[in-house]
Amino acid sequence: MTYIVIYSSVTGNTKQVAEAIADELPQGTPCVRAQDAPEDLSRYDVVCLGFWANQLQADALAQTVLTRIHNDKVALFMTCGVPPMMKHAKDTMSAAISLLPEGQTPIDTFICQGKVDPKVIALMYKKFPKGHPHGQSKERDERHKEGATHPDANDIALAKEFARRI
Repeated sequence: MTYIVIYSSVTGNTKQVAEAIADELPQGTPCVRAQDAPEDLSRYDVVCLGFWANQLQADALAQTVLTRIHNDKVALFMTCGVPPMMKHAKDTMSAAISLLPEGQTPIDTFICQGKVDPKVIALMYKKFPKGHPHGQSKERDERHKEGATHPDANDIALAKEFARRI
């Protein structure tokens, strides 16, 4: 089987996870940024696409790739500023899946918590008042602090396990 790993990354979280996945796939598996992805993906048996969460959706660059994956086998992975079991993370992955061409269903998915770009945190805190779900709060500050430690060794091990499953 031939694989390709495509990713979109701003803080380096998704790139780190993508590289771990590619390392676990057959030697020579390409691992490329979304903007460098081949236009024609039909020569690959499995397309693995990674993205970062942006307002309950895959980031815009990843969306351009998502909508043109017509391969029988696609696997999606994402990084986000919240733990993977949170509704926000699950809803974001569901929204990304909905962008795949009609009838396309991922063979597997993986969600990894990651650090949030400090510029985004500052923007959110400026835009939303304290008390707003996206405004500054003790809980939110703690979540950002925890997120800054990811992806960690356990996350990378889980990414490699995801690669073995696909």
